[in-house]
Amino acid sequence: MNVFYNKEGIGDTLIITLKDVAKDDYAYEKKGNVVRIYKEETNETTGFNIFSISEYMTIEANGTVELNEEMLHKINDIIKEAGFDETIKTDLSPKFVVGYVKEKVKHPNADKLSICQVDVGNEVLQIVCGAPNVDTGQKVVVAKIGAVMPSGMVIKHAELRGVPSSGMICSARELNLPNAPQEKGILVLSDEYEVGQPFQF
Repeated sequence: MNVFYNKEGIGDTLIITLKDVAKDDYAYEKKGNVVRIYKEETNETTGFNIFSISEYMTIEANGTVELNEEMLHKINDIIKEAGFDETIKTDLSPKFVVGYVKEKVKHPNADKLSICQVDVGNEVLQIVCGAPNVDTGQKVVVAKIGAVMPSGMVIKHAELRGVPSSGMICSARELNLPNAPQEKGILVLSDEYEVGQPFQF
């Protein structure tokens, strides 16, 4: 789930994307200030647009909106008050966390890719990584599924050369950190970081 707001660019509208859908495979219905977007074939809801959102809440963001429990509760109230019988549920846990590379093996079908098992505190994720400097024993920044990178790219489940990958090990440049090195390679963290803690940038 991703939430977007840009008053100058698109007006006073909160855009909520639940699932990607092809442009020729969706329909919408409007009730009051709320538009439900759904797959025409299956009637599965893929998102909502809430117009005149500033009448309901104050949003400071200009781009991706950082969702919290209070805002999610308010959004669900707005949707219900408009007459839609749906409740949005989503994982609000941090999407950028400190991970620990427990294992790294060579990708069987790609010379420049590695398959890493990365402990992120509450689970171990398999992540295919192309960075030349990734190695076992490192603490790294992991963008989990659903994370929105500074570039606007959304992290999704992927399959790289036949191997499933759930997340991304990030470089300083991908995180848009100041003075990020230009050469290719992930950001390796110092030992003072705790595995599973949110990474702020």
